[in-house]
Amino acid sequence: MAWNEPGGNSNNQDPWGGRRGGDKKGPPDLDEAFRKLQESLNGLFGGNKKRSNDSPGKGGGFGLLGIGLAVLAAIWLYSAVYVVDEQEQAVVLRFGKYYETVGAGLNIYFPPIDRKYMENVTRERAYTKQGQMLTEDENIVEVPLTVQYKISNLQDFVLNVDQPEVSLQHATDSALRHVVGSTAMDQVLTEGREQMAGEIKERLQRFLDTYRTGITVTQVNVQSAAAPREVQEAFDDVIRAREDEQRSRNQAETYANGVVPEARGQAQRIVEDANGYRDEVVSRAKGEADRFTKLVGEYRKAPEVTRQRLYLETMQDVFSNTSKVLVSGESGSNNLLYLPLDKMVEGARGSAALSSTPTVTNEASNRAPDSPQAREPRTRESR
Repeated sequence: MAWNEPGGNSNNQDPWGGRRGGDKKGPPDLDEAFRKLQESLNGLFGGNKKRSNDSPGKGGGFGLLGIGLAVLAAIWLYSAVYVVDEQEQAVVLRFGKYYETVGAGLNIYFPPIDRKYMENVTRERAYTKQGQMLTEDENIVEVPLTVQYKISNLQDFVLNVDQPEVSLQHATDSALRHVVGSTAMDQVLTEGREQMAGEIKERLQRFLDTYRTGITVTQVNVQSAAAPREVQEAFDDVIRAREDEQRSRNQAETYANGVVPEARGQAQRIVEDANGYRDEVVSRAKGEADRFTKLVGEYRKAPEVTRQRLYLETMQDVFSNTSKVLVSGESGSNNLLYLPLDKMVEGARGSAALSSTPTVTNEASNRAPDSPQAREPRTRESR
């Protein structure tokens, strides 16, 4: 029931729970509450020890001062103690001058006379750059690239350059424009990107080392370059023409690789045949000369025998190259004897033996086989 409702005992109760009458209780006194809190704190810090001649509020002032100092000390200690992670380092400046570089672990410094700068020195960071560049042959291309880097020297990173990462961006732009400006367009658009990336990395690192930024470039990736959007169609036509040229060149090289070695092989074979023929002729000439020299010596020893031997060898060479031989009889006779040497040679090589009778012309056909005229030619041929 509300305190002011009819019949609700409104004469004896107020909104704060006090009763009117003999026992009057009003709202809580805020001054009284602050005074009790102050007395409690003074009791903790010794401020409740009053002298007889001290004023009543003097001990409370010293208590509040102690509380404030304790809070400030806690805040200072909280901000002075810091933890450096395994991947981080911290540089401490004392009175604005470099003092030390702190590694991983729990550390403390003394603000405000000390200042610390803590950075991750193992994490690789990335910076992306894209812009229109002018190539060596005065063509405009858009070249995007990504630079990966990390902090190698935190002291140089903090102290030498005001904004080292901004300096990195400017140095990247300068190195990229220098390399692209000294490279032809076809190299930028096709197979020259890897070489460009190496040159950009080398030049960029040289810039950063000159500035002493404490940054090490780990990787430079040059992505696919493209022509500006306004002239993309013309660039596509140029690229297609260049591809056709390269295809025709490859076909010509393939044909040359097939024809040239064959021609070289034929030329080498001709040279080898000529060398072999030369060696053969020279060797044969040397052999004939040596044979003639030895034959002269034998001829001097036995002229008749040597002449007979030479005659027989010569006749053997002559008859070995002909397949028909006609042998005449006595002088003044017209008898001829035909010897089929070709058949005889074939029989000697293992072919079928041919038994053919010698053909005798004119009077030899009427003579008996055992007559002296018939036996005389055979005797001469046998000799």
